Amino acid sequence: MPALFASLSARIALVFVLALAVISVAILSQYWGGLLPCALCLKQRVAFYLAVPLLALAWFYASRAPLATRGLLTTIGIIFLANAGLGFYHAGIEYGWWLGPASCGGGAAQALDTGALFEALKSGAMVRCDAPAFTLFGLSLAGYNVIACLVLAGLALYKTESEMSR
Repeated sequence: MPALFASLSARIALVFVLALAVISVAILSQYWGGLLPCALCLKQRVAFYLAVPLLALAWFYASRAPLATRGLLTTIGIIFLANAGLGFYHAGIEYGWWLGPASCGGGAAQALDTGALFEALKSGAMVRCDAPAFTLFGLSLAGYNVIACLVLAGLALYKTESEMSR
C-alpha cells in the first residue's frame, strides 16, 4: 500500500491539497491571468467551495470518528463525481458535441429592461460557455476539470483493505 494511503488523515490531506490547488489555479487564472469564467465555469467551482471546508473538517475528525470521516469522504467523492459530469457537459458544449443551455451566453447580471440590457452589453464582456477561454494540448479548462475531479473522486472514494474490513 502506498504511503499516501497509509492513514485516513494522509489521504484526506492529499485530497485537500489537490482540491485547493485546482480551485486556486482557477481563481488565479481569472484574476491574474485575465481568463473570465462563464456561467458553467462558475458552477463548477461550487464543488470545490463545498469540498475544501468539508475536507478540513474530515481531517480534523479523522482520528476521532473514522467511520463518520469515511462517510464524509464518500460524500466528497460523490460531489467530485457530479462535478466531473458537469465538466464533461461543459466540455461537450465547448467542443460542439451538443448545445448548451440558453442561459449560457454570459455570466453578467440579468437586465430588467431593454435600457439596462444595452448598458450591460456596453459595460461588460460577454463570456460564452461554448468558447473555451484557454486550451492546452487540445483540452479546455473544463476538460482539465473533468480529469481533476475524477482523480479527486477516486482518491476520496478509495478504500484500503483495513477500511473495507471494518
